[in-house]
Amino acid sequence: MNATPPVKMKIDFVSDVSCPWCVIGLRALEDALGRVSGQVQAELHFQPFELNPHMPAEGQDITEHLVEKYGLTSEQLQNNRENIRVRGQELGFTFTVGARNRVYNTFDAHRLLHWAEEEGRQLPLKEALFKAYFTDGENPGSHDVLTRVAGEVGLDKARAEQILASEEYAAEVRQREQFYQQQGISSVPAIIINDKHLISGGQPAEVFEQALRQIAAAG
Repeated sequence: MNATPPVKMKIDFVSDVSCPWCVIGLRALEDALGRVSGQVQAELHFQPFELNPHMPAEGQDITEHLVEKYGLTSEQLQNNRENIRVRGQELGFTFTVGARNRVYNTFDAHRLLHWAEEEGRQLPLKEALFKAYFTDGENPGSHDVLTRVAGEVGLDKARAEQILASEEYAAEVRQREQFYQQQGISSVPAIIINDKHLISGGQPAEVFEQALRQIAAAG
């Protein structure tokens, strides 16, 4: 008796490298995909979204930024950070307390991720950029950081430097950003399965697993 082949799924993960809930959403999605590995064969694509597209290169103090943008109190900020830290720990990711003290522009990171997709290294670059920012407290807009991280995940450092020194992939990234904004995506993470099923936010693995199983069963 022949085994049923896994159902192929296209998953677009719309996110920013400076979004902590995107880390949590990705880890939970990967957990869920592991649980349905025999039933689902996923093709994962990371799509760009900038939380702060007008952020200057030097960035902004994170507490100042969050208070300005969301009107949060210091107590709310502390509670949010602890919630994120705990969720990350449960999923095997370290949000280092105090390491992330500034918010930066991430457009160049998205340009490198676009290139990394062509090179088949998008997932490892995405994960390495999350670690660089949230665990190590590095600037994901720094060309030195971006070049080094690209090399660490097996990409050509010289090619990364060349891309960052130019406007290469800028138009493609902006086009993708506009496309998802036009589709109504205004917050991230936004996970779109087969171009029609939307799951919003850093959901638990169980939520992703249930959705994957239902979509697979529907054929």
